[in-house]
Amino acid sequence: MAKFKRAAVVFLAFCLVIPFLLNGASSASAQAGVPLDQALVYEGGESTNPRDYDPATTHSSGDKLVFSGLVSFDPHLNLTPDLAETWDISSNGTVYTFHLRTNAKFHDGRAVTAQDVIYSWERAASPAIASDTVLTYLGDTVGVKEMVAGQAEHITGLAALDDHTLQVTIDAPKPYFILKLTYPTGFVVDKANVESGGNWYQHPNGTGPYRLTQWNSHDSIVYEANADFYLGKPSIPYVVVKLFQGNGERLYETGDIDVTGVSLYSIDRYMDPAEPMHSELLQGVDLCTGYVVFDTTKPPFDDVNVRKAFSMAFDRQRYIDVVLQGQALPAVGPYPPGLPGFNYDLKGLPYDPAQARELLKQSKYGGPQGLPPIVYTTMGIGSYVGPDVSAMAEMWEQNLGVTITVENIEYDYYYDQVYSGNHGQLLDGGWCADYPDPENFADVLFHTGSQQNPGGYSNPALDALLEQARVEQDVTRRIALYQQAEQMIVDDAPVLFTTHSLSYQLVKPYVKGYSFTPISIPIERYMWLEGK
Repeated sequence: MAKFKRAAVVFLAFCLVIPFLLNGASSASAQAGVPLDQALVYEGGESTNPRDYDPATTHSSGDKLVFSGLVSFDPHLNLTPDLAETWDISSNGTVYTFHLRTNAKFHDGRAVTAQDVIYSWERAASPAIASDTVLTYLGDTVGVKEMVAGQAEHITGLAALDDHTLQVTIDAPKPYFILKLTYPTGFVVDKANVESGGNWYQHPNGTGPYRLTQWNSHDSIVYEANADFYLGKPSIPYVVVKLFQGNGERLYETGDIDVTGVSLYSIDRYMDPAEPMHSELLQGVDLCTGYVVFDTTKPPFDDVNVRKAFSMAFDRQRYIDVVLQGQALPAVGPYPPGLPGFNYDLKGLPYDPAQARELLKQSKYGGPQGLPPIVYTTMGIGSYVGPDVSAMAEMWEQNLGVTITVENIEYDYYYDQVYSGNHGQLLDGGWCADYPDPENFADVLFHTGSQQNPGGYSNPALDALLEQARVEQDVTRRIALYQQAEQMIVDDAPVLFTTHSLSYQLVKPYVKGYSFTPISIPIERYMWLEGK
């Protein structure tokens, strides 16, 4: 789940298929003409924002059933060839030559070429698309920054040596570069398809393991296995997403869906060995970190003492015990457990209300009475304030004497507003790994000017350290640099770190090959149904 996003600290559900759809699945009847005993059936919703479905602009993990890129991850998070069958790297580490599969085709049967990759990346980098992710995931490629800035019409670091050979030149030898190509911004789209009209995403001509065959708004979305998929036809004939048809757990209990996330309020039930569905529960630790962003460009969070005061006035354990019913891990830094570079010895900012009040007094604002009005921007509808934001606001009021005004932005357009700078001094944050590397957290989130740094945080000393880590080839030294960077981030408090989330899934016994993956991958093509 990528991009500036709210980590699953409250929802505890694993997102798949298309933006804003949660796993779920089926009975043996038919849905939209599809025999559900041959389908993996999910429950979910649909966004009203077209940008959520476009690989170039999505803020989620994208539709990895329909679209694909040069490389991918397998269920064990090993980097695997995808549209690119093989690749070579130059001796200086800056030129990648990808050899595309000769049997790779779009869903309409047209062969995928190197020119299609170039078109897709240049489309993502075009100012007209205004992608909030292109610099993050493709910005290492020579010429991308210039095209995004409107200073060039093409990406100079891309060259089609022939129809099936793509050469990519990056600006420096970066060990993590190829991992970024697993993110949707680098996926391949068909020019004729995306230029056919505003609703092209409802009839996409992709390259992935499934074809989207039906989009029945507010009812269902149907995918059919791609018989010509270059890695072999998937075993499950259909994937069906039932839209807005009820609570996932109830649909799972009645056999209407096959997989679902479990809510906070139901976890104890399914973890009880006496519960009949206990054996169908899977659990895992996400590679996610929840946090609240301080806009460091606006008063009062332009003062590090204010940022530290708000952090030290937050009781993580109480928040986890009361709001999340114990179902999360406390976060004191950006790296989640399981990520290379995670440091058990990291020195976080402790919960210390007395010290928090003293820091607020030492700030240039002189205490709570000198602070300007503070607005917290969150996802929501109307005037409703969720328990997570409410709990934080209550702690800040009790421990600091500060009153917070909450501003809700409708879910489908929250990120558009955030990336446009239309938000208060506090805003929802959180990050789930797109690839298992600390660069994806430290550099992507906290380097000056990063697209995923909506709080405008800037520390030249940190920038220099991160830039050194980008090109460090020795793994041990590289990890040490990122751990040093993490401590600098914690000490500067550009965000308030809250939790590392846990995930719980119910999976029907006849769904085979399912495995929990903390990073979104096209898991469906590795699965099969047996005895449904």
